[in-house]
Amino acid sequence: MVLYDDTWLWLVILGFIIAFVLAFGLGANDVANAFGTSVGAKVLTIRQACILGTIFEIMGAILVGAKVSNTIRKGIISPDIYTNGTEDVFMAGNVAALTGSCIWLMVATLFGLPVSGTHSIVGATLGFSMVVNGVKGIGWIKLAMIAASWFISPLLSGIVSALLFKLLDVLVLSKEKPLEYGLRLLPVFYALTLAVNLFSVFYKGSELLHFNKIPLYGTLILTFVPPIIIAILVKIFLVPRQRKKIQDRCKKLLQEEGTSDTITPHITKLEER
Repeated sequence: MVLYDDTWLWLVILGFIIAFVLAFGLGANDVANAFGTSVGAKVLTIRQACILGTIFEIMGAILVGAKVSNTIRKGIISPDIYTNGTEDVFMAGNVAALTGSCIWLMVATLFGLPVSGTHSIVGATLGFSMVVNGVKGIGWIKLAMIAASWFISPLLSGIVSALLFKLLDVLVLSKEKPLEYGLRLLPVFYALTLAVNLFSVFYKGSELLHFNKIPLYGTLILTFVPPIIIAILVKIFLVPRQRKKIQDRCKKLLQEEGTSDTITPHITKLEER
């Protein structure tokens, strides 16, 4: 009895190599998109962005990537139509999809075009399936939802961005002492950001990590308790440090731009804030 057949092992190895190159393209394009604003605003250096990108891209793939992977694996096309002895075609088709998506991402990156890795792999997967089986086995409802998200996402992102900026303008930027109001809200921003991320991880989470077995009350505890703790720590430790850092930086800039007589009132006013 044959227990092991390595006939198509070369496809697995080739797919792994191409997936590695595809990940390189994702890092050069999608991750660059995500951190472009932070680096452009000088909130992060390029080195810091690369380090954070490495850590959190891997964490995101492990913690919340399973649902998207399942959609790509069996939501766009049905694997069931390849169970009649054509499994090798399915394997080769997915390798072809990886290759097509990889080439497009690398070409777009070379030309400095921000593109989506999701769009690329969805189109490539759909393309190989239509070559092999036409429209048979395509998940049209799921595909329509994905296509709709391509148009809805920019619209919703723009709306949320505008609302957040307006909120910051009202609560911080338009105040007489924006530094103090900003520092007061800093723990809230940290807590809300962490809560959103934790909820996305634990609510109906990864089956591989058994997060899907966590009851709703457990999800709520995991969502809100750590952010409260983080907010307290930010208030105690980070806010004073940031205040001192900003004030020292402002003093240095003022000293570089004027004499001590002209900058003394500005420094005094800054310390009062």
